[in-house]
Amino acid sequence: MSSPTPSRTPVPAPDAPHDAATTPPSPADVRRFARNRQGEIDSAATYEALASLEHDPELSEVYRRLGGTERRHAAFWEQRMRAAGAPVPRPTPSWRARTLIAIAKRFGARSILSTLIAGESRDTGGYANQPESRHTSLPADERSHRRLLLALEGVRGRSGEGVEGSTLARLEGRHRAVGGNALRAAVLGANDGLVSNLSLVMGVAGAEASGRTLLVTGLAGLLAGACSMAMGEWLSVQSSRELNERQIEIEREELAAAPQEEAEELALIYRAKGIPAEEATALATRIVGDSGTALDTLAREELGIDPAELGGSAWEAAITSFVLFAIGAIIPVLPYFFMVGTGAIVVSVAASAAALFLIGAAITLFTGRGVLHSGARQLLFGLGAAALTYGIGRLVGVSIAG
Repeated sequence: MSSPTPSRTPVPAPDAPHDAATTPPSPADVRRFARNRQGEIDSAATYEALASLEHDPELSEVYRRLGGTERRHAAFWEQRMRAAGAPVPRPTPSWRARTLIAIAKRFGARSILSTLIAGESRDTGGYANQPESRHTSLPADERSHRRLLLALEGVRGRSGEGVEGSTLARLEGRHRAVGGNALRAAVLGANDGLVSNLSLVMGVAGAEASGRTLLVTGLAGLLAGACSMAMGEWLSVQSSRELNERQIEIEREELAAAPQEEAEELALIYRAKGIPAEEATALATRIVGDSGTALDTLAREELGIDPAELGGSAWEAAITSFVLFAIGAIIPVLPYFFMVGTGAIVVSVAASAAALFLIGAAITLFTGRGVLHSGARQLLFGLGAAALTYGIGRLVGVSIAG
């Protein structure tokens, strides 16, 4: 892994032995070189502006080093342009970079961090696929920058200011506040099941189907929807786990190949969190030197991944999603186990209406709005969807009967 430090040569010379460009660059290649150079000029100007705006000298130094690395990247693409005989204009930040700098001056660095992170992510993937930069340190440098910015964003998001250098405990534990997210997922999962199955049952009821048909339709909708939700959740979590495993494996390889660079990058992350330079360097060196904890710490601090969990259990997420959807979906179906005809439809709608209001009331835990307002809104939307499908079913039923 790379670290944006002056002592490291970030890119090889254009005529390096591993240069993939064996034929003269085309006009399209030259335009690509120019775009890459402009992007690096913009990044450098932005980081240097953030360095001048930052009151914390440690964070200012981090931004300054990031800007220096981007300047070297720009020089790499300038060499490519000159080798191709293309003119190299004076380095000037684009209007987009100037706008970002103006926003940062007005609202602070945090207002543009997410934009910078997205840009570093694009550069990482783009440079890894370009023959001129594929075997250089450019992709790793951009990945390093992204991780540093994520660390900065995380600290600013939690406290609005740097972490006290002496309070290392704040860096050790990652307290996951999942209670609110889990409750929100439960409410929304049950709501999905309720609204979708109520709409399905009412659409079939509109076509004047028999009670047995409505029961079978409702149960089929429950199983189909719950299985679909569970499969989608399983795929999402499993894909995330596999990606995390791959990132940790890359981290393992980089730790074995360049432990000093890993220590330097980890020190920069700690400095970005507000720890003084000497203390950050000593802490990072001690961590990287301990083979038992180095990979675990690097995964947590640089990647934001808990190696013990890797994003959670895919099966647990799938089962939870299945159950939550089924809880909501069974409500409009229950009356058809015991009743038939219009009475079953009325009871189904009434039970679903009550559940919709309760779900709307539960949502106020997150929105802070009034219970009556949220409950009535949820009731209106849910019954509106059911009325729409009932009307469509009615039209279809009449057309078939006629």
